[in-house]
Amino acid sequence: MSCTWPEEEYPYESSFEAITMSREEFEKSTALIDNQPIEKSGKIYIKDHFLIINEPRKGFHIYDNSDPKKPVKLKFLKVLGSTDLSIKGNTIFANNAVDLISITTNEDFSSIEVTKRIRNIFPELIAPDGFFNTDTNIVLDWK
Repeated sequence: MSCTWPEEEYPYESSFEAITMSREEFEKSTALIDNQPIEKSGKIYIKDHFLIINEPRKGFHIYDNSDPKKPVKLKFLKVLGSTDLSIKGNTIFANNAVDLISITTNEDFSSIEVTKRIRNIFPELIAPDGFFNTDTNIVLDWK
């Protein structure tokens, strides 16, 4: 005896909408931009006198934390699909949706350069209800 799901009850597509971007546009999207408000904070990192706060799937808020009582907003490092980073010297390693990228920054975080990208090292983000994106674009999030 086999188990079957009534066809009219089985969803064939996600009830969530994928937020996607073409590979070409995605690879050009990492940038150091003006401050952004924190909407949802993620992991927090300390590097020298800098405080770095992840905005899940959007990037990293960078603060000068020389005076911990009065951190100063500096910039926002836009890294779409990001949830984590590691820092060694002046190199930031971050997940960029399905890619791993290394970003070189100067001492005061006033400029950056993506120096390496390893494509498709991480699994694609699936919808909260378990469905996969069906087009060829990069999934940044689901809404």
